[in-house]
Amino acid sequence: MTTQPPPVLGFVGLGNIGGPMAWNMAGKHAGDFIAFDADPAACAVLDGTRARRATSLAALAQEADIVFLSLPGSAQVEAVCLGPEGLAAGARWPATIVDLSTCTVAMARSVAARLAERGIAFADAPVARTAEAARRGELSIMVGADEALFARIAPWLHYIGSDVTRCGEVGCGQVVKLVNNALVFEHTAALAEMMVLGQRAGVEPALLLDAVAKGSGDSFVLRNHGRKAMLPRVFPQGGFPPEYALKDIDYLMELAAQTGTATAFAGLARRYYAAAAAHGFGGRYFPTVIEVVDRNLDVA
Repeated sequence: MTTQPPPVLGFVGLGNIGGPMAWNMAGKHAGDFIAFDADPAACAVLDGTRARRATSLAALAQEADIVFLSLPGSAQVEAVCLGPEGLAAGARWPATIVDLSTCTVAMARSVAARLAERGIAFADAPVARTAEAARRGELSIMVGADEALFARIAPWLHYIGSDVTRCGEVGCGQVVKLVNNALVFEHTAALAEMMVLGQRAGVEPALLLDAVAKGSGDSFVLRNHGRKAMLPRVFPQGGFPPEYALKDIDYLMELAAQTGTATAFAGLARRYYAAAAAHGFGGRYFPTVIEVVDRNLDVA
């Protein structure tokens, strides 16, 4: 019996999360792995792996059977998939495109429909958790795809994720991711308020987090963003900044408007992150929102 060779995997976007994901895929995949980033220097993250570097999207599309995307947002995903120099522009294109980015639900469904006209399968599979989880290959991945496509792509998603969940048809992965991110942003802003309040009322922040963690106020945000960033006040450049939080909240609020859903908490969180970006904390890790609270900055 003839054994089919493993598919050629492609990966586009080697940023803060994309780089570690690509590194894990390149190390775990038995077949060829080809990567591309608009910034050639970003490919250095794959040093020491068997990954090959593509010089263009067209060159990657010529070889890859399945292409994974990790890009800043909807506009970039649409351009990479369907633009004049995109993956579907040449004589040969991938059979499947899996988008690991966070985008609007409407864009995911529109791109899927237009790619389907060319016979290209598309799944939205945004990822959650931290850059550290990406390095460990322990992301949570929320997938929008029909059952057959999900079954085909799940083995490669497990290269980068410890939890891979089919959330429904195309677009549903983005629905769940946007809900997840909005909850994180809302909770981080709420925790910032309470940490500042507690300190001003006489409770040391570290003790406050320890005590709350033993009660019903414990959470992922407290244990990660609270302890690792907000407590030491360490907000490095190059992480997930307030500008990205604003993008994701705007995507969520677009979906809320389309579905007639109230999002008062998301709107308040948006004001906090907009203030962070406007008052000199742009580009820094988004839990820097605690500085907005601590400095009594205007939240318009």
